[in-house]
Amino acid sequence: MANIIDGKKISATIMEELKNEVSDLKNKNITPGLAVVLVGDNPASRVYVNMKKKACAALDIYSEEHKLESDISQQTLLDLIGKLNADPKINGILVQLPLPKQIDTNLVLETISADKDVDGFHPYNVGKLVTGGSTFVPCTPYGVIKLLEYSNIELTGKEAVVVGRSNIVGKPIAMLLLQKNATVTVCHSKTKDLPAVCRRADVLIAAIGIPKMITADYIKDGAVVIDVGVNRLDDGTLCGDVDYEGMKDKASMITPVPGGVGPMTITMLMYNTVVSAKLANSIK
Repeated sequence: MANIIDGKKISATIMEELKNEVSDLKNKNITPGLAVVLVGDNPASRVYVNMKKKACAALDIYSEEHKLESDISQQTLLDLIGKLNADPKINGILVQLPLPKQIDTNLVLETISADKDVDGFHPYNVGKLVTGGSTFVPCTPYGVIKLLEYSNIELTGKEAVVVGRSNIVGKPIAMLLLQKNATVTVCHSKTKDLPAVCRRADVLIAAIGIPKMITADYIKDGAVVIDVGVNRLDDGTLCGDVDYEGMKDKASMITPVPGGVGPMTITMLMYNTVVSAKLANSIK
């Protein structure tokens, strides 16, 4: 029976550590600030933005929400980002994705100051991640690494397989695993004999976006399984990319969905915001 990697518990531990850090910063008259920009009325985006605001409130981080209509011009959004870049109260800027079709998402992400890019999507920060420099790391991959660290899972010399090559999860998590001295294989839709490749993994990370695609046939006995997927089934329930019930008697450790990687994403956003505030004030 696999041990459950409890993302809620680990997230709560990190949030408590951050709360103490924010308190120390406030004693130095420094208040971390996060601005979230929401364009349009995507219900899922509204839920995520509300969760981020709630997390800021829990840590006593200053937060702003900028709600824009779905038909706004690209220039209006870029002008707002320019103002936030120049605002000393704001240490982190997050533009909630996806954006309407008339807006160039890449241009928007490139316009956010690299020093306030707490989502870790700016090309400058992506480049630093690839070269091993100190940078803002995308929140979900960073959350995965923290789950592994807090679960005392040693990565040096281990075989790690990442299923999925997105810019948001697959590619950055591969870079982070390399930095931890794992031997990394990235799989995708063109990978031949995917189950055989996955069975090599000591640590398997599923981020493919297909409900319950990764079954027990994809892992070897005792593998650690991290499920990044969040999929809503027809009956309204959530599930991951991993067949959790079929996997739990074969894996040594596994993340549930919900309650695994999910809580870590917003926690690491808060973490990056606090780091940004410290950097802005020359505090290590």
